[in-house]
Amino acid sequence: MEINNTDEKKERALLISVDTGRFNADISLKELEELAKTAGAEVVGTSVQKRPTPEVATYVGTGFLYDITRFCEHSEIDLIIADDELTPIQIRNLEDETNTRVIDRTTLILDIFAGRARSKEGKLQIELAQLKYSLPRLTGKGVSLSRLGGGIGTRGPGETKLESDKRHIRRRIQNIKEELDKVKSRRDMLHERRKKNGAISVAIVGYTNAGKSTLMNKLTDAGVLQEDKLFATLDPTARKLVLPNGQQIMLIDTVGFISRLPHQLVDAFRSTLEEATYADLILNVCDASSAQCYDNIATTNSILTSLFPDESISVPVITVFNKCDLSHSPSAIAFPFADAKTSVKISAKTGEGIDDLLLAIQNALPQTKKRVKLLIPFSKGSIINDIRNDGVIHSEEYTADGTVIDATVDIVYLNRIEEYIVN
Repeated sequence: MEINNTDEKKERALLISVDTGRFNADISLKELEELAKTAGAEVVGTSVQKRPTPEVATYVGTGFLYDITRFCEHSEIDLIIADDELTPIQIRNLEDETNTRVIDRTTLILDIFAGRARSKEGKLQIELAQLKYSLPRLTGKGVSLSRLGGGIGTRGPGETKLESDKRHIRRRIQNIKEELDKVKSRRDMLHERRKKNGAISVAIVGYTNAGKSTLMNKLTDAGVLQEDKLFATLDPTARKLVLPNGQQIMLIDTVGFISRLPHQLVDAFRSTLEEATYADLILNVCDASSAQCYDNIATTNSILTSLFPDESISVPVITVFNKCDLSHSPSAIAFPFADAKTSVKISAKTGEGIDDLLLAIQNALPQTKKRVKLLIPFSKGSIINDIRNDGVIHSEEYTADGTVIDATVDIVYLNRIEEYIVN
């Protein structure tokens, strides 16, 4: 059992994991350690047990449980964090045996999200995820509630309280879903307005702590919080970015991904994550200095794919290899997920490669609309109505020869009325 010594006065945590071969337990445990530190815990020790499957009652085997109990006593452990999603029975049995509070990976991530959400929507999404996670776990608490009276005749009130709690949670879940549906409707209307106005949006996605917020700040001076912690920012941020050719686009920073992201969070944050599906271009930012760089890209691609109805990413993607200044051999980085035309090596911190990234964005964006000046004869007034419905009229002036308009027009439609373009 590895021991980490530190003088910080924080909640002392022991991390445990059962290695069944489903994933790389050592890498996952290191990630769990980063999550625990992000939540404010002091990781005192880590321990892994290899088993074909987790033990049904206690998650770990009898001998391993004995070692954990002794370690908790001798090291004054306040909290045990399991690198898995535990059942209520496993949590209760572990707490009874070790006399130490126990949480699992999902609870830890939910706790971090709850502390980082700032917008009303973000807070609602977190509450929804927490309620969905806690609802099936209320069953175990019914036993203690039924014993509050200390004997026969007190079971009924306890069970009634349990059912009351469940009904309250279900009602709250329904209320939150209705509120989030309203938010999604407003977002859909906003996206439709942006589309009509010819606005181009680029979504920044990627593994948590890959440097997305740093890149956002570098490109737009957005002032987004950037820390060397997992999930430093949760709420999406949108800022204007001007490309080298003068084209203005909307750059959107989204929540970071993580391997084995709890499905409750994916479901709750679906409306926020769908910013990527509305985008005209996706920047998949990854940490080029990480040994798990390509695994992280695969995780991000997997989550992105799940957001698209046809299970295929229909939006162009540029893979952005960030932190190349920290990589031991950045020039040797390969591109297994994309060719050189759709991959860029940068350092958001130093600015290296930013110009290349801007050009890559510029070249990858679809050219669907164009801003032009048109002279429309009075007899062709229907053209102005068409443009007003599907495009944007920035200015309109009546002259003796017809109506002069400055408008953003769909390129396909523009080809049909090119005779009215004023040079």
